[in-house]
Amino acid sequence: MNRLDLDVLLDDPGTAIIVCTGSGGVGKTTTAAALALRAAERGRRAVVLTIDPARRLAQSMGLTELDNTPRPVSGVDGSAGGSLDAMMLDMKRTFDDLVESAATPQKAAEIRANPFYEAMSSSFSGTQEYMAMEKLSQLRAEAVAGERPWDLIVVDTPPSRSALDFLDAPKRLASFLDGRFIRVLMAPARAGGRAYLRVFSAAVGGVAGVMSRLLGAQVLHDVQTFVAALDTIFGGFRQRAEHTYELLQGEGTWFVVVAGPDPDALREASYFVERLEQEGMPLAGLVLNRVHTSVIDDLTSERSLAAAEQLEEDGVHPLTAGLLRLHADRMRRRDGEQQLAARMYGAHPDLPVVEVPVRAQDVHDLDGLRSVGADLGSG
Repeated sequence: MNRLDLDVLLDDPGTAIIVCTGSGGVGKTTTAAALALRAAERGRRAVVLTIDPARRLAQSMGLTELDNTPRPVSGVDGSAGGSLDAMMLDMKRTFDDLVESAATPQKAAEIRANPFYEAMSSSFSGTQEYMAMEKLSQLRAEAVAGERPWDLIVVDTPPSRSALDFLDAPKRLASFLDGRFIRVLMAPARAGGRAYLRVFSAAVGGVAGVMSRLLGAQVLHDVQTFVAALDTIFGGFRQRAEHTYELLQGEGTWFVVVAGPDPDALREASYFVERLEQEGMPLAGLVLNRVHTSVIDDLTSERSLAAAEQLEEDGVHPLTAGLLRLHADRMRRRDGEQQLAARMYGAHPDLPVVEVPVRAQDVHDLDGLRSVGADLGSG
């Protein structure tokens, strides 16, 4: 196994973006926060962007609130010249900013006033992933322009068990807006006035009638108006998505795949690794979180269990017997995890890996993040 030392990445001034990706519930948020904190305390001016719905990151960093506005994290050791800001993706606010930047004030106001916009900007499938990419692009542009002090952006991607929605989002949104259903909805707006009546009634009148009965005339009108307005600025959406995609593939960006030592998470991680390689994305390596370890490797689970049974049979040292059983259980878990990890490492022999031990309690403060960061780096 090639060991991944993330300190090398953090200390390299050429590293501008680190993207932590993986399936849900594997510790991406903690990993991203720990990397950003460690980078800041090693002299980098870092910002961490999280898309974590549980909002644990705010609590870990001692912040009372975390939103679309970067906020400085207090308690960071800045003696090396670094600093740390933290923020959480506000999907609706980011969508608003995107519309305002791509449209005239009048057109932006028209889009934002549409009832259908509220639903799409807050809950449409793929919107969160698309907006995560958009926010990353915004942050990098602000840093390059000197509007922000950051020289490192750490991104915690949306918690998805599907294959890299973070990368698929622009294509999915484009597919939605280019789809047959949307073209039907667009027909009235593109035809206009009396021509609309002729074209729409001749070509798609039957479909419109069905949709009108299903959705209601006003709802259908709102959808048509919204899609027509969005269509006028979608070219800007495409260009921005392509720019962000190039940013992710470019020099200075690194992906870190995060997984847990269980079959589902490792299966997802293996797919992520393969997909990133196919897309030509720069992959730093794998973080395997919450791995069980033991300080007494020579005492196997079998020997521990046998000793515990002997002590219980003799009726002596019940506390010692209980501790031996706990050790046996931990060693069984460790052995099972090692077998699963060995398959992953065998499938990707050149993949650098760092294993982070399981902790007795959840990480809930800066000291906890520092401890995780030490495990991710060289100690």
